[in-house]
Amino acid sequence: MRAPSQVRTERLILAEPRPEDAAAILERYAGDVEVTRYLGWPTHRSLADSEGFLAFGTGQWAARGAGPYLVWSRADGRLIGSTGLVLEDDGRAMTGYVLAKDSWGQGYATEILRAIVGVATAVGLSSLYALCHTEHRASQRVLEKCGFDRDRSWTAQAEFPNLAPGVLQDVVCYRMALEEK
Repeated sequence: MRAPSQVRTERLILAEPRPEDAAAILERYAGDVEVTRYLGWPTHRSLADSEGFLAFGTGQWAARGAGPYLVWSRADGRLIGSTGLVLEDDGRAMTGYVLAKDSWGQGYATEILRAIVGVATAVGLSSLYALCHTEHRASQRVLEKCGFDRDRSWTAQAEFPNLAPGVLQDVVCYRMALEEK
């Protein structure tokens, strides 16, 4: 199973990252403390941090046939964020997304998530899930709009290093079964 290296939507291109993308990643979203506030990875402080993300992504694509995508605007070619699939051995995958601040509120998150659901379905995954900080209402609304259901039986905590380093906080889980799609 291999996910496509590029996916096109009406306004976006989701593409497997390249080493030369590190500076744009740092500048556009990963180095922005407001953008990374609710993420499970620390804000990038240097180009080396973004290069580390790219090395991780290259490893995921090589070992699993899927991984992170960078999200580019079809209109002007600028980087607007990232998304991807973290494959698990049982036919499930975790997803998520992050957008540069100037791309918020334009429907991109919904467009990205719908594209990822399409990729997950096309490669034969059985389900997809996403974890979200309990206070990140905007992401919860996007997940619900895209057909994910909140798993109210699921309870766990995770570290959000940009909110409170070393402190576990509650997270919510949203799931989507893909077999019926």
